[in-house]
Amino acid sequence: RIDHMRSGPQVLVFPAYLNNAFLNLLELSARADGFRVEGAHTYDDLVAGAARLGRGDTLHVHWTTPIAQQAQSESEARRRVANLERIFTGLRSRGAKLVWTIHNRLPHELTFRELEVALYRLLASSADAIHIMAPHTPAAISDVATVDPRKIRQIAHPSYEGVYDTGITCADARASFDIAESDRSVLFLGQIRPYKGVDDLARAAARANDERGGDLVLMLAGAVKEMPRAEFAASLPASLRTVSQLEFVDDADIARWFRAADVACFPYRAILNSGSLHLAATFRVPVILPGDPFLRDQFAGEAWVAFFDPAGPEASIAELLAGDPFAGVTDRDFDAFLAPIAPWDISREYSALLTSLASAPSSLSRV
Repeated sequence: RIDHMRSGPQVLVFPAYLNNAFLNLLELSARADGFRVEGAHTYDDLVAGAARLGRGDTLHVHWTTPIAQQAQSESEARRRVANLERIFTGLRSRGAKLVWTIHNRLPHELTFRELEVALYRLLASSADAIHIMAPHTPAAISDVATVDPRKIRQIAHPSYEGVYDTGITCADARASFDIAESDRSVLFLGQIRPYKGVDDLARAAARANDERGGDLVLMLAGAVKEMPRAEFAASLPASLRTVSQLEFVDDADIARWFRAADVACFPYRAILNSGSLHLAATFRVPVILPGDPFLRDQFAGEAWVAFFDPAGPEASIAELLAGDPFAGVTDRDFDAFLAPIAPWDISREYSALLTSLASAPSSLSRV
């Protein structure tokens, strides 16, 4: 069998969500450079896969939800975290390395908060490298875990250039939704969950629509989670025209939604890194984000980003949608943001990180 002869170091990615564009883009260069990228989907996969890692190999932990939060009980969650500590010790003793990417301040759905905090602290102390995308990440999670600055590797979130584009024009995309050129279309695309504040956006859009004389169209695309779909649909304002697909949007159809949009709004109540922003930027669609101090600092120079007040989201978003905060924004404004974060360039930075870990002596992990 040929597969036993591949000699490159192994990278075990957890959780390896199938068809996750972010993971696929990040791993492009590493695969080309000879790393054997394998996926662990569940906690049990993680335990089994980690046991096979040795010198030169890397375990890369991304989202932590499947570890403690998806355990069947608190005692089971506690056992998992304790077991993970033993697994990390075993990795170190065999010369394998641990990378942790901090995606969220904490998972959005928390059943066992104390154990999640313990897990974050374990990852922070055990990791050889801690990958952050937003520069403010250590400060944003400082009340949860302390990150050793010597371990930090900042590699930006990639754009989605070339991933979803199907060549559909803005005119054709708008026509497919029966959105006129004179309409102003506002898009939310992604899973519709309580923490994402889509209810605030819908009420805000209805208010702005009244002020504008009825030319707003709200576009909602994504599966409804943690509440009945019919209940969410019934809560949408009757006075506002809404184009919706309240279920998963196929990759091949994402371009059509973004090409039809004048502005994207992500009314999140909690956010650290947003792939949605990078997706909107890739399609040159301006974005409304929560005015969290960290986000304001990170995107302050971007003419295509506007911020609403998280203390009064409905009124603040309504004011932005009623006006035109993006007058004068051109493709050049997006190009300046996108140029340094092309997928291949970001993936090369990630491959360089893996290469440096694979060749580093084990003692570095405890410096």
